[in-house]
Amino acid sequence: MAANLSTEIPPRMMQPVHRLSRLLSRVLLVMAAVLALSSPVLSQTAADDTRIATARGAGPEVVAQQRDRIGNIEKQADQLARRMQSGAQDDAILVEVRNALEELSRELLASGVAFRPRLTAINNRLDEIGPPRADGEAPEPPALTAERQSLIDEKADINALLGQAETLSLRVNGMVEEIVRIRRDLFANTLSRRYDISVAISPRVVDDLAAENRKLTNALSSWGRFLINFKLSAVLAATFYALLAASILLIGGRRLLGTLYSPDPTVEQPSYLSRLSVAFWSTLLPSAAVAVFLAATYFFFNYYGLLRRDIAQLMVTLFNVIATVFFIYRLAAAVFSPRLPEWRLLPVRTSTARVLFWLVCLTALVSGLDFVTSKVTEVMASPLSLTVAKSFFATIIVGVLIIVIGLQRPFTDEAGNARGWSPLFRAAILILGGVTVVSALLGYIGLARFIAQQIVVTGAILATMYIGYLSAGAISEEGGFINTGFGKRLDKRFNFDETTEDQLGLLFSVLINVLVLGIGIPLIFLQWGFQWGDIQSWTYNMMTEIRIGSISISIIGILTGIFIFLVGYVATRGFQRWLDGKVMARGRVDAGVRNSISTAVGYAGIALAALLGISAAGIDLSNLALVAGALSLGIGFGLQNIVNNFVSGLILLAERPFKVGDSIEASGTKGTVRKISVRATEVETSQRQTVILPNSLLINAAVGNWTHRNRTGRVDIPVVASSENDARHVHALLLEIVRQQPGILKNPEPQVAFTGFDGATLNFEVRAVLPDITSRLAFTNELRFEIAERFKTEGIA
Repeated sequence: MAANLSTEIPPRMMQPVHRLSRLLSRVLLVMAAVLALSSPVLSQTAADDTRIATARGAGPEVVAQQRDRIGNIEKQADQLARRMQSGAQDDAILVEVRNALEELSRELLASGVAFRPRLTAINNRLDEIGPPRADGEAPEPPALTAERQSLIDEKADINALLGQAETLSLRVNGMVEEIVRIRRDLFANTLSRRYDISVAISPRVVDDLAAENRKLTNALSSWGRFLINFKLSAVLAATFYALLAASILLIGGRRLLGTLYSPDPTVEQPSYLSRLSVAFWSTLLPSAAVAVFLAATYFFFNYYGLLRRDIAQLMVTLFNVIATVFFIYRLAAAVFSPRLPEWRLLPVRTSTARVLFWLVCLTALVSGLDFVTSKVTEVMASPLSLTVAKSFFATIIVGVLIIVIGLQRPFTDEAGNARGWSPLFRAAILILGGVTVVSALLGYIGLARFIAQQIVVTGAILATMYIGYLSAGAISEEGGFINTGFGKRLDKRFNFDETTEDQLGLLFSVLINVLVLGIGIPLIFLQWGFQWGDIQSWTYNMMTEIRIGSISISIIGILTGIFIFLVGYVATRGFQRWLDGKVMARGRVDAGVRNSISTAVGYAGIALAALLGISAAGIDLSNLALVAGALSLGIGFGLQNIVNNFVSGLILLAERPFKVGDSIEASGTKGTVRKISVRATEVETSQRQTVILPNSLLINAAVGNWTHRNRTGRVDIPVVASSENDARHVHALLLEIVRQQPGILKNPEPQVAFTGFDGATLNFEVRAVLPDITSRLAFTNELRFEIAERFKTEGIA
């Protein structure tokens, strides 16, 4: 209401009110000061009341907030404990629970950290209040006693909450360790469990297989009738969108990669880099397109509500197997190239290349069918004996195929005879295939399936990673990148020089290696039984905090610091160009002053960017004292010259005994100053040679500067005449000649000095002052020509 009333009063009528309020406030302040001076006890009590109000301000709110937070964490921990017990046999559920528990552990740590400022404030205030006064001493104010007790009670509450958080943290960490143990036992049981393989050859298996086929046929037919009768438009739309996504990727990739995608049959001897590139991209791009099609199909089918729970499980497994088998098929076609021998990566015989291609594809197909049929058995709730029978025969076939691959003789020796694999590779292949077959025959179906899976899938991933690694190495070679189709298109458009082409090759080489590692390593971990949650947890821990002893390193922080430094560096360079080219150039500032200001701004900006980057990286700037100490030690041992030149450069920029564009003489070097940095100065001689002079040399030695104050300077030209001539006539003639020369100053006027003589010569020296001493070469040449011509005309020898 007061605000509304004040806005309705005109400003002129409010001025006396404001003056009266200021007067009253001053009177009240004076009275309060008198009361405070006259009553120390009252003053102390008022100050104590103020501190009490301040100390009590945020305390209860912090305690209440953290109490609720810890209570919520405890409830979540109870829920996760129940979920861990119910999903003790599901590795994916255990990984999700573990990640959630690790997040709770971080929240508990943050909750404990939140109490630190409040505990510090309480302890500091208790130290100020001191202990209760003893008997016989003057009683303390009741407000002070109440504040002490309130702070003690609040501290006790905080300590109780910290104890609760610590107990809960121990419980959470214990649950994490329990999950690790359960997952380890699950994996060990899967590999070490032995089955009775007699059921695999039992006649009952045939009946179980027929029953399973009937159930599968009924399930698929009922689902198909439902789609055709009620969801046909949705099926067509989902299929269209999936095909569109895959087509965009495939067609766009082929247009972008061009000859990197498919081999050219007309090329008889393609380079090794071309073969590597074609093998890598012809495998990766079609496989990615198929994966996108399958993933989009599942997404849109699920989005339109076309999937039943059993069909969804079967579809996920089938799509994963299709993508994997297709990937291995494309990889085998790229490596062995049965139809185009000139594009083959391995120097194998054509007949053996075809055999190896089909053996690899058949191995992948059999292993994939094993996984699909096992999932069908699980979804259809078929007997366990049927799963054992399917996996038994599948792993036997895979093991035999692997042994056959190891027995091949794909190479040719110098005599033209067939030669097998290298002994180490052949032994590894035969051992893996033999272990797979023996494990299946002994009943260790889980171990046999695991080995077969690693041979097929992990082997394909490693082969692709190796091709990518070889491609990166070939591109990094000198001239390698520019010889690729992509490099030729870039060079045609931007016209790079050789250095830029080489740097681009190194850059793309690094990017390919990062891509290979970033995709291949997670895929291998997934094949070895790890879950996405494991990889996400490792990545998070690695990016946020890596501990080496007591040192904590954050990759994200380091990358952020580097990014901020680069932004600051680019901004500094841009500001330098704007300041030099727009501001100082238009203001007609001297070139030397411009260079000094631009250099100082550049170093200041880079230093600021470095400090901001270091701070963003999480490095405590107070630790720079240690670095300074180390630098001092280094300076004492071997960095004296560097520091000396650095300090000398700062002195040169500040005092400016010479500037860019000045003509100087120093340490036997004559030339024009082109650049002044903090370590050295660049001087360009008349022969266009650039001489780098250390700044300490320019500070400690004499430096002649022809253009320090201005460009005015005197030139002295010695002239020698024969003693047979009249000395006065020669002197007058020289003085006449130099006075007639254009481009010299009339004040001071030119002079001719008779510097000496001996029995055969008369020695003179012509002296003239030029307005621009840097043009002395042209002036002295012209003057000498004129003297020679006049001497000849006058008959002076």
